[in-house]
Amino acid sequence: MNNGENKPAPGHWLLAKLGKKVLRPGGLALTQRLLRAASPSTNDRIVEFGPGVGTTAKLLLAAQPRSYTGIDPHPEGSAAVQQIIANLDSARLVAADAQDTGLEAGSADLVVGEAMLTMQGEKAKRAIMAEAFRLLAPGGRYAIHELGLRPDDVPAQAEEEIRRALSRTINVNARPLTAAHWKSLLEDAGFTVTYQDTNPMALLEPGRIFADEGVVGALRFFTNVARNPRARARLLAMRKVFRAHQEHLCAFAFVAVKPHEG
Repeated sequence: MNNGENKPAPGHWLLAKLGKKVLRPGGLALTQRLLRAASPSTNDRIVEFGPGVGTTAKLLLAAQPRSYTGIDPHPEGSAAVQQIIANLDSARLVAADAQDTGLEAGSADLVVGEAMLTMQGEKAKRAIMAEAFRLLAPGGRYAIHELGLRPDDVPAQAEEEIRRALSRTINVNARPLTAAHWKSLLEDAGFTVTYQDTNPMALLEPGRIFADEGVVGALRFFTNVARNPRARARLLAMRKVFRAHQEHLCAFAFVAVKPHEG
């Protein structure tokens, strides 16, 4: 798990290695609602930032888009995505950073990113949103699903405490934002927000795991966890933090549109 180092793997990759397929804070249900709002179609050139193990890629490809491009600088999940797109001439995986994809401006109609902006500081969040805006043709949609804080006036002390607790347990410098802050960043990037949704943050709750993974997938995940005491201890610590801050933690989804010129 540690790749030979003392530093533990980020929490989301630990979950993936244990067989969890849905790694989104609002669960599969929020992803499905987000994609319904974004309306991927056969005419769309789709770009996905950080496809991970490919769960959302499958949903996007089910719409039979004109093209699909996954952008991911990390190799950990690429084997799963490569398998998903292996027989599709219109789909590819590009090793690049979401802040600088190298793709042509105006070459996408839909850009999707889930559970990846949260792990960036504000400067990087803005850079990724700016890249999404650059990639989209006028009228194109940007769909995101991220970890959130509630309410909009959550006390600064509570916000900082949550960020520190998340950093300690999931080994990622997670920076969730309030709905108002997420919306403000999108608008600052030039987008018009057309859809907003939310779901509880229940990533490691048994009911959510069964809902996200199905009975067989959930039982496989729980079996893998039971066989790995170190992983089990870490997951229990993560869930303890999530539960301790459930009053303020949630997930948000937005669809934002790049306006037509003029």
